[in-house]
Amino acid sequence: MKILVTGAAGFIGMHVARRLLQAGHEVVGFDNLNAYYDVGLKQARLQQLEGYSGFRFERGDIGDGRALAALFSAAGITHVVHLAAQAGVRHSLQHPQSYIDSNLNGFAQVLECCRHHAVTHLVYASSSSVYGSNAHQPFSEHHPADHPLSLYAATKRANELMAHAYSHLFGLPVTGLRFFTVYGPWGRPDMAYFSFTRAILEGRPITLFNQGQMRRDFTYVDDIVEGVVRILEKPATPRPDFDVQNPDPATSHAPWRIYNIGHHQPVPLEQFVATLERCLGKKAVREYLPMQPGDVAETHADTADLAEAVGYVPGTPLEEGIERFVQWYRGYYA
Repeated sequence: MKILVTGAAGFIGMHVARRLLQAGHEVVGFDNLNAYYDVGLKQARLQQLEGYSGFRFERGDIGDGRALAALFSAAGITHVVHLAAQAGVRHSLQHPQSYIDSNLNGFAQVLECCRHHAVTHLVYASSSSVYGSNAHQPFSEHHPADHPLSLYAATKRANELMAHAYSHLFGLPVTGLRFFTVYGPWGRPDMAYFSFTRAILEGRPITLFNQGQMRRDFTYVDDIVEGVVRILEKPATPRPDFDVQNPDPATSHAPWRIYNIGHHQPVPLEQFVATLERCLGKKAVREYLPMQPGDVAETHADTADLAEAVGYVPGTPLEEGIERFVQWYRGYYA
């Protein structure tokens, strides 16, 4: 396969690209290296990929349709893993335009290129945040996801609908993966576990919202990568028994699918912090605040469909995953 990985300098993008290169595929990484967080960290991630002969990197913006189309033509792209996006729920409250530009316009450009270059399979990142005010646990792809609580979540839900339209109109095989709280080495500094680690080591308080009464389906990055790689090799197909009178939100008469990808074991935030404290060998100073706008109290992934489709079984225990992150953090930041 000749695979385009958008967001290759990002947290999940770097890990996915490295895994595909290790499997012998040709990978073109695409990223604009924006300054949402430390560009030096993004460049360091790219250095992890540059030693592979099958890798090349192109700097550009997914919103630039002409540049993207030229890349598709020149590289002979057969598969796409689309991970580039403006991330962050809270950031979307203050900077909505960047989400419109990247997550909506950028995704439209990716869809157009996949359509015109007969891509075999497009796999893209959605998010558990699309479930919004749906309180039914665990979250299932077969339940509605029509009440997002942040603009970030709304753009991710819009991506799923845009993908369906292209799949229906042009027969494009498209699979969306709803990621659940990914953590691990080379992570994003704006993620809670990352900022917790920095604060604990520096002796500063950590902030726990909703008075600490949060539960998250923390999923180690290697488990996420395993699911992405497996599903990439299995293009979405139409469901032959799709019932238009009672449409299933996770499937379609078009070659379009939605899957949850998580650990399927939600963890109380206090337990996560306690595990982080043990791995760091240092106690946290806690500061409790009310729930933040756009946030939800609990996420819990039903991953039965992904398990049935590709044998997905997340295998990294929380303690092991956090220990690996802490070891990386201490080494990277000395």
